[in-house]
Amino acid sequence: MRVAWLAAPVAGAALLVGALAWSAPQEQNRGDVYRQLELFADVLSRVEQDYVTPIDEKTAMEAAINGMLASLDPHSSYMNADEYRDMQVQTRGEYGGLGIEVTVDDGVVRVVSPIDDTPAARAGIQAGDYLTAINGQSIVGLTLNDAVQRMRGDPGSSITVTVAREGQDPRDVTLQREVINVRSVTGRVEGGDIGVIRISTFNERTDSLLQDAIHQIRSQAGGHLRGVVLDLRNNPGGLLDQAIDVSDAFLDGGEVVSTRGRHPEDIQRYNARRGDDLAGTPMVVLINGASASAAEIVAGALQDRHRALIVGTTSFGKGSVQTVIPLQGGRDGALRLTTARYYTPSGRSIQGDGIVPDMEVAARRVDVSHLQRLGITEADLPNALQNENGGNHRSALHVPADQPPANWNANDDYQMRRAEDFLRQGTVAQRLAQRAG
Repeated sequence: MRVAWLAAPVAGAALLVGALAWSAPQEQNRGDVYRQLELFADVLSRVEQDYVTPIDEKTAMEAAINGMLASLDPHSSYMNADEYRDMQVQTRGEYGGLGIEVTVDDGVVRVVSPIDDTPAARAGIQAGDYLTAINGQSIVGLTLNDAVQRMRGDPGSSITVTVAREGQDPRDVTLQREVINVRSVTGRVEGGDIGVIRISTFNERTDSLLQDAIHQIRSQAGGHLRGVVLDLRNNPGGLLDQAIDVSDAFLDGGEVVSTRGRHPEDIQRYNARRGDDLAGTPMVVLINGASASAAEIVAGALQDRHRALIVGTTSFGKGSVQTVIPLQGGRDGALRLTTARYYTPSGRSIQGDGIVPDMEVAARRVDVSHLQRLGITEADLPNALQNENGGNHRSALHVPADQPPANWNANDDYQMRRAEDFLRQGTVAQRLAQRAG
């Protein structure tokens, strides 16, 4: 109903607001809301009549709705009908574009994560990069939806993106759009005895593909599976139910996550079913600063339940849940609204703080200035929710003690090698026993 008010012609909106105000309870805060709606109708009327050029009313109204939602938190937004259809296609794991997860940071598009084996990933675009222009036209100041729409296009068409990275001059990168068919889970065996399961995103196919990957690594290891590395690095998240199903695969019952909404009674708890698909095989979960949302739910569940050793660097810190609410059956698009916070099994909110690894391991040799570039987190986004456990309290930036030696081959994955070491040396079982005790 509220969206219908704003979408109505100006005169009709003003009359409707007046009628509702007349019949509504005489509460001070409710009266203030109606006065603000009348003010909005007056402003829109003035703009329509007096702005220097005619305006597109539909675009103006969508911008007003998005402005309201952006003032709430970084993840609430309005999707028009076309954007809503695009989101549904993307959730199914196949869509046209560059293969890149982005957000808006102070009016500038920032890369959260490139998706594996997509044009963006192959071009070397990294988490933390800023995108400032498309085909020579600035996208600074655009809404997230507008920026994403400009990056979309027909498969096979070219697009030039200007990439800004701290410490380097901006550069133009020309990419060819593709149909992004995201295979969100892959599996392989390293050294004959360590299974590696990579999850790049949580879409509708993730759980079924995970079962395929588990079967694959067991078959390839031939009964000699010493341990499993679950790689969630650069995973921007996705569907809550898929995060629960993935956690369920590795837990033998018990809580996975809980969500708590605005009211005390709005609490939901999600539990794993009995039966661990890996039968207790030791596990390491790899995370980094671009592991977010659903990826953090999985890491937090396996950490709190003492099922896996968490290795890498502190995750992004997105501890909120968004509900997609179709408007008029989707004909008028949909509302993506933050409706709850989520909590790990021990009751932790990771909002702004992230999942802190049990064993901190750097991906490459770094210095403090480099850490500052990668240190953009959920807590740094405009209007980010505060952590209910007493405020965001990330530790100060520092160089991890465990990082590649000076002569390390940059093409070799140091974090993955350390995860394999921890499994083969018995470090995982030892640390988990200490933590459980």
